[in-house]
Amino acid sequence: MSSMAGSEATAYLSVEVAYARPERQEIVAVQVPAGTTVAGAIDASGIRERFPEIDLGAQPVGIYGHVVELTTRVRDRDRIEIYRPLQADPKAQRRERARRQRRRR
Repeated sequence: MSSMAGSEATAYLSVEVAYARPERQEIVAVQVPAGTTVAGAIDASGIRERFPEIDLGAQPVGIYGHVVELTTRVRDRDRIEIYRPLQADPKAQRRERARRQRRRR
């Protein structure tokens, strides 16, 4: 009779950490232990060493386009995205485009 007790191996998850600048995008695949948080996966990826401008205190992060907290636990095959600050407010840009189009008529 075999027993699973004592033979449990640490489960690892495969996740990706993504960050993009206008001129360059990087996606880093990393294996992390089950129970790892978004912040832990970002640290394990080493992406902040490659992009020193990343400020997790100021920049939102997400998983597949949905904003999450740094304390969120990752799941297998998650893609963690680090978002850059917007250069301009999208609503203000739309209003400005509409104003310019009205002037052309």
